[in-house]
Amino acid sequence: MRNDFRARSHPAYWAFVVHRVSGVALTLFLPLHFWALAQSLQGEARLESFLRWTDHPLVKLSEIGLVLLLAAHMAGGMRLLAIEFLPWRDWHKTLLTAAAAVTVAFGLAFALNLT
Repeated sequence: MRNDFRARSHPAYWAFVVHRVSGVALTLFLPLHFWALAQSLQGEARLESFLRWTDHPLVKLSEIGLVLLLAAHMAGGMRLLAIEFLPWRDWHKTLLTAAAAVTVAFGLAFALNLT
């Protein structure tokens, strides 16, 4: 039991969790994204109505969340590729920190661009 707690408190475990959760969340978002794209096939009025809906503050906030999910998943994937293919495997914590920094940087850049 003690080893299980130590493993779950390790930063690499949380990087794994963030990567998996962001991947699942992005997978759940895909049908909504395809539905939104399909609105353009329904005609100009339908698309315009959908685009007006996307101007609501809650939708804008969810866009920031989506970009954070994308950045977290990308940074986690890049971290995994680096661990797998680069020779310096002792730098796991540095890679975790870099992945988190990239995630926050992308999220903040997107959020600041919305204003």
